[in-house]
Amino acid sequence: MLEQENEHNKPKRSKAKRTLLIIGLLLLIGIGIASGVGLYIANALQPVAASGQEVRVSIPQGSGSAQIAKELETKGLIKNSSIFMYYLKWHKQGSKFQAGEYSMKPGMTFEEMIDKLNNGEIVKEDMIRITIPEGFTIDQIAAKISEQTPWKKEAFLQMTDEANAFKSETNFTIPDNKNLKHRLEGYLFPETYEFKKGSSEQEFIERTLQQLDKKLATLPADWKDKLKDRGLSVHQMLTIASLIEREVVVDEERALVSGVIQNRLKKNMPLQIDATVQYLFDKSKDRLLEKDLQIQSPYNTYLNTGLPPGPIASPSLASMKAAIYPEETKYLFYVTKKDGTKGHLFAETFEAHKKNIAESKKAGN
Repeated sequence: MLEQENEHNKPKRSKAKRTLLIIGLLLLIGIGIASGVGLYIANALQPVAASGQEVRVSIPQGSGSAQIAKELETKGLIKNSSIFMYYLKWHKQGSKFQAGEYSMKPGMTFEEMIDKLNNGEIVKEDMIRITIPEGFTIDQIAAKISEQTPWKKEAFLQMTDEANAFKSETNFTIPDNKNLKHRLEGYLFPETYEFKKGSSEQEFIERTLQQLDKKLATLPADWKDKLKDRGLSVHQMLTIASLIEREVVVDEERALVSGVIQNRLKKNMPLQIDATVQYLFDKSKDRLLEKDLQIQSPYNTYLNTGLPPGPIASPSLASMKAAIYPEETKYLFYVTKKDGTKGHLFAETFEAHKKNIAESKKAGN
């Protein structure tokens, strides 16, 4: 009877051993797989082999973290984009990445790349920087940019005379006047501009015209009404502003000189502004001679009454404000002080003006 029971239990013990053996093997396999996966993940979390070679990574606007991870893997900066994605999720990163072109190097850690993407440390493009000083003429601007850029002076000047090449609002207020030396004289707003290398002359001119539009938009709301009350167009305002810009150095005198111009225009007196004669020369003279004042030109305000055909330089916003809001006085004359202050002496009559001239000369001596 006992022998039969032992015979009966043998298959059960063998089956239990086999089950334990299988379970053990499965556990070993599971441990092996887990160890392998762990090693794989640990390896994927490590930086790729370091290199001094720069790698450019372009992140388009609206890119998701998955797209960025794939780009980093494609460029050889990370080993596995999926692991990088899990890393981002675990550390709650990826939502502040900024678009742009980045410079990275193989060997960077995840943290270094994440910081760079979060901070938007994009590559600064090679730029062209051009400054238009206040009071510069178009000829001076053309000479300046031909020295600082690949742009050609002649091509630039030609563009400044093209009527419909630009979309600026103020550009369409320029009258068709054959006497204009340069159609866009006075309309290229003086400021410092930055452009990507490869930009064109036309892009530069368009930008300066648009900047003028923006600056005019910052003026007091009644500025156009003020011009209308005085019977002035925007073009004439810019012309007066350019005269002020070339004549005045002391800011406090801009509105005073504007008032003198207004008073002379009302009396139909020649403006007799030296800067309009200087505009006729390629290079300003230290001193104008009597023969210079006799040069026949629509710009010569010694021979012609009223305003010249257009601006003679690029005026500042301060000069534009002075042209719109002149100071109301009875002054008809002014002369530059020769004491080094670069200010002016103002007079209501010619007799007082002659005394100011004598006083100025005396101070200069």
